[in-house]
Amino acid sequence: MWLSNNGNLLTDKDQELIAQARKAIRLNYDGINYNHTVGAAVRCKSGNVYTGVNVYSLHGACAEQVAIGAAITQRERDFETIVAVRGKEGEEIIPPCGNCRQMLYDYMPECEVILMVHEEEQKIRAKELLPFAYKAED
Repeated sequence: MWLSNNGNLLTDKDQELIAQARKAIRLNYDGINYNHTVGAAVRCKSGNVYTGVNVYSLHGACAEQVAIGAAITQRERDFETIVAVRGKEGEEIIPPCGNCRQMLYDYMPECEVILMVHEEEQKIRAKELLPFAYKAED
């Protein structure tokens, strides 16, 4: 359950995706008001990468949601891998929150999510992060 299809090893493309998420937050980190503290990057099956940062407010949007929205705006619908990082330099890879887990389940259940498991970078299918997900009626 906790291993990716490729034996859990992150590829060079995965490391580049992490670097893009880190760049997104490094360029936008808000250490005064803490409105932007998380960066995310999503790679589509087309090879295109889209980034986003969280937008904090009463009902803010997570970085993953912003990155997915950017991809969808460009007519992307097939997602391969997503990652979120936190901190001024994006030094911490973080798991998706509950809302994001539901969104990933709804939009991209087969997408791989890069996160830390037992202090090791791993990839897990989005649908495995929410085993009792809400499912809309057909």
